[in-house]
Amino acid sequence: MRSSRPKVLHMVAGRSLLGHVLTALNMTGNTAIAVVVGPEHDDVSADARANFAASQVFVQKERRGTAHAVLAAKPAIEQGADDIVVVFGDTPLIQPQTLEKLRGAIAEGAAVAVLGFKPADPTGYGRLVTQGAELIAIVEHADATEQERAIALCNGGLMAFDGRVALKILERIGNANRKSEFYLTDAVKIARDMKLKVVALEVTEDEVSGINTKAQLAATEATMQQRLRQAALEAGVTLVAPDTVYLAADTKLGKDVTVEPYVVFGPGVTVEEGATIRSFSHLAGAHVGKNAIVGPYARLRPGAELEENVHIGNFVEVKEALIEAGAKANHLSYIGDARVGAGANIGAGTITCNYDGAAKHRTDIGEGAFIGSNSSLVAPVKVGDGAYVGSGSVITADVPAGALALGRGRQTVKEGWAKRLRELKSLGRGLMNARSKPD
Repeated sequence: MRSSRPKVLHMVAGRSLLGHVLTALNMTGNTAIAVVVGPEHDDVSADARANFAASQVFVQKERRGTAHAVLAAKPAIEQGADDIVVVFGDTPLIQPQTLEKLRGAIAEGAAVAVLGFKPADPTGYGRLVTQGAELIAIVEHADATEQERAIALCNGGLMAFDGRVALKILERIGNANRKSEFYLTDAVKIARDMKLKVVALEVTEDEVSGINTKAQLAATEATMQQRLRQAALEAGVTLVAPDTVYLAADTKLGKDVTVEPYVVFGPGVTVEEGATIRSFSHLAGAHVGKNAIVGPYARLRPGAELEENVHIGNFVEVKEALIEAGAKANHLSYIGDARVGAGANIGAGTITCNYDGAAKHRTDIGEGAFIGSNSSLVAPVKVGDGAYVGSGSVITADVPAGALALGRGRQTVKEGWAKRLRELKSLGRGLMNARSKPD
């Protein structure tokens, strides 16, 4: 990946590659998850537990092949299970339904089930040699005959084992090969030598495609976005220009939500039914209530909580703030670490000054309050219900309910000053012209 970040921690749709795999596994239900990581990869272990708290993490101290990696989790396998599913951490497009198919094959009597796919170009892939529904062998491309290379079904790598015989098969895998590694694919031959049933299941290529380059990461992002957009459309969301909207894996959009072009959803966003997200807005870690309007060019940062019928307009940023029902901040404002009461109006250019250089402080704006344009509210401060803040004010003390607060310098007017200034400028230009003439 040409990156200092572990491969499985690269992101697709706001979630790590590993996180996608763990989520798919968890959605199959009744699942215990063991994650095998390389040495000194505490960050991968932490991500595994963040995505699935009950994950058991095992370290493969030496890199000696895929079967060797699976056996690093031997204590988990020994705990007993109806089936053991082996999934790679860099296959984020794998779907729960496919994992269920693997488990179903084991439930129906197979000892080993392998996922296969038919790529447009099979060059380099191992071939699945089948006879009817049964898998006879996995032949690597380099070792395949011309007849075997003509087989369209290729090895996807993911497989499942009958839990009762998994260890018996895995522990018989040897390393008598050019690299002296223990290959998981050898499980097919071993199971067949044990007179056990082995089957192949076909899936689409994207589900089993691993990611090894940034180009493949980008292609996977595109595929994931298409999936997410299609799911949103089918759920009753209006995407005005679907290809311009970017969703996170956990984005939740209610029915009759309208999303205009060029909107980006980061992780942790919920938008309730009937809301409108206008063009060029960016949301992350935010909740948008029913029938609210956000944007255009709005930014909702983590902790933004908008109740129903709220209006957040162009070039307004909200962070760690509750905006109660019917409140409006229609343009050019920053609302951070605050509460804005129901029905309050935030004028253009309003800033909640929440950071003093050392700590964050909160601003509380009451119901029905009116904050005049270009005002700065220096937290901690409270503006009472129904209070008014005059435009251009700097508010440093609490404002009682129903009061008017003004915090600005008194205006001074000097009659005729502008006319005299223009005369002086004109005189100055005349002098300059005179001086520039030759003697």
